[in-house]
Amino acid sequence: MKKYFSELKQFLKIGLPIYGSQASYTAMGLTDTIVAGRAGSTELSGVAIGASISNPLFFSISGIMFALTPIIAHLYGGKKISEITLKMREVIWIGLGIGIFLTGGYIGAASFVKLTSIDSSIIEVTSGYLKALAFGACSIILFTALRCFSEGLTQTKPVFFVAFFGMLLNIPADIILVNGLFGFPELGGVGCGYATSFISTLMLIGMVIVIMLQKDLRAIKIFSGIRLPQFKTFKELIFLGLPIGLGIFVELSMFSGAAIILGPLGDLIVASHAVALSIASFLFMVPLSIGLAAATRVGNLLGAEHYTSARFSSYFAIYMCFIGAILNILVIVCFKDSIVGFFTNELDVAILAKSLLILAAIFQLSDGIQMGALGGLRGYKDTFVPMIYLIIAYWIFALPIGYYLTYYGIENPLGAHGMWIGMIFGLSLAAIMAILRLKKLTKINPKLAEF
Repeated sequence: MKKYFSELKQFLKIGLPIYGSQASYTAMGLTDTIVAGRAGSTELSGVAIGASISNPLFFSISGIMFALTPIIAHLYGGKKISEITLKMREVIWIGLGIGIFLTGGYIGAASFVKLTSIDSSIIEVTSGYLKALAFGACSIILFTALRCFSEGLTQTKPVFFVAFFGMLLNIPADIILVNGLFGFPELGGVGCGYATSFISTLMLIGMVIVIMLQKDLRAIKIFSGIRLPQFKTFKELIFLGLPIGLGIFVELSMFSGAAIILGPLGDLIVASHAVALSIASFLFMVPLSIGLAAATRVGNLLGAEHYTSARFSSYFAIYMCFIGAILNILVIVCFKDSIVGFFTNELDVAILAKSLLILAAIFQLSDGIQMGALGGLRGYKDTFVPMIYLIIAYWIFALPIGYYLTYYGIENPLGAHGMWIGMIFGLSLAAIMAILRLKKLTKINPKLAEF
């Protein structure tokens, strides 16, 4: 029992600030949804579809930076401080290049969305929102790199404080730009995109200041010299990070695909889906934070060659995610009426959103468990095979099943409910495969498992 409490203490030390950070990031998206929703269903739908396109695009590209967490964690566990310094000096330049690439991605997506069959008024908001995000693309990528660096060193509190203040500033920025207050033009949903870009830049500046002032982070001296990227570092980031990014892209594209599939059904369906998904995404921060903490914790233990402890920590993360999922289910069941009321004052949207939340409660278990298992796998630097599993679960099963049930059903079309049933199936399959992969990986020679 002592072992469990000791591990819990370590997870809370790393995971609670991560949860605060992730909750802050998600709260920014929730603020966009709430403020846009108050401006009307068209603005809400436009921002929702824009977010469903931008999020997969961002995570697939920025996933390369996410590889930094297990990389830095392994080096830190092995007390290889000088290697961390050199690697981060290279990563800053790589991050700048990735940020420029993401800028082009947002601009391209803004043009692509005009080719869809979505209502023209919604497309106008979506396209403008994506173009607005392009202004902050480099800032958010560089912030992500510095965030992953800090978390890999188990210094998660600085990231939390920067993210928290960013979230607080995002609220007035959204309100001002969406509604055109204090002399600013009334931009509607597009204003949410400009607010996000502005806050992303402030968060980058804040993170740089924190690293220069915080003792443990300053000691790494990543800003005290310049080192151009070496092929070895770039290869390592691509080898580990690209599967992470593509894995996140695959999962998020399932939700994006759901929004696109539901788009032709009208504003009511899209808006209700957006509200339910926003709430489910916020609650998902509990298992997500545990999974991110597991990647750091397991990576540190493997770097220090504590292989048995690393295996225990991997499974402990799954247990924690299971408990977190149960708590999320209770929140949905008990408070769905009150929570939905924060997002919309349109009765029809609220009724449908609440019925979708019941399905969201069901997939909390599978979604949470697979996040815990994936966190452990990332700690072992195992990213490629889990990506393949996610492709199978989400693209081959979830989306086709969801589409069929939405428009055809078993006897009658199920509409939005059919899409969510398909997602439940995909998430459950992903959880099963991730657990089996972790079980197999931790049974082999631990010195080889990380490769």
